[in-house]
Amino acid sequence: MGDMGDMKADNTWKIYLDTPDIAKTLVAAEKAGSQILAPVVPVADLGQQFVLLDPNGAALGAWQAGTFPGFTVLGEHGSPSWFELLTHNFAVAVDFYGSVFLWNINAISDTDEFRYSVMLDPTGDGELAGIGDVSRFVPEVIGDHWSVYWHVDDIDATVKLATSLGGSVDQDVTDSPYGRLATLRDPSGASFKLRSASA
Repeated sequence: MGDMGDMKADNTWKIYLDTPDIAKTLVAAEKAGSQILAPVVPVADLGQQFVLLDPNGAALGAWQAGTFPGFTVLGEHGSPSWFELLTHNFAVAVDFYGSVFLWNINAISDTDEFRYSVMLDPTGDGELAGIGDVSRFVPEVIGDHWSVYWHVDDIDATVKLATSLGGSVDQDVTDSPYGRLATLRDPSGASFKLRSASA
């Protein structure tokens, strides 16, 4: 979307976390140190939203569904497969999302080399999002931020197509324990990530 009043478009993807009571979430977010960038507003009959910075400065939105529930398909070609917060203040981030959005959080690893926790799917088995500690690896001038990973069946072909359409590659395709990953930018400069199954 474009500019929203005083909140200017910044060519970034923004995730919106679901909440059953957006008014309570707003109060909890403010008490936990958030800066509210846009107050609660209805979006036709689709739902209600507000936009915030978490206590570490990562931008995101909160969404209470009306007729639009948000993503209902995950991990299929062209749909999201993972959401990830990279933070320089891991403990504060984990506490914030656990207390404000009522996440059930599981620590995958808690060492200086790899500190990572995941949000468990509240409706069943599996995981939906992760929080990673980058304080030892990423300069603080690169602030805390959320990323979205889009699932693709053929990551190499998708990278080739994206660059042919004016996109650029920040991180070429690499293999990881979580699949094949790549980081791209669209022609406006917005960063996004791709993920496919391991070869």
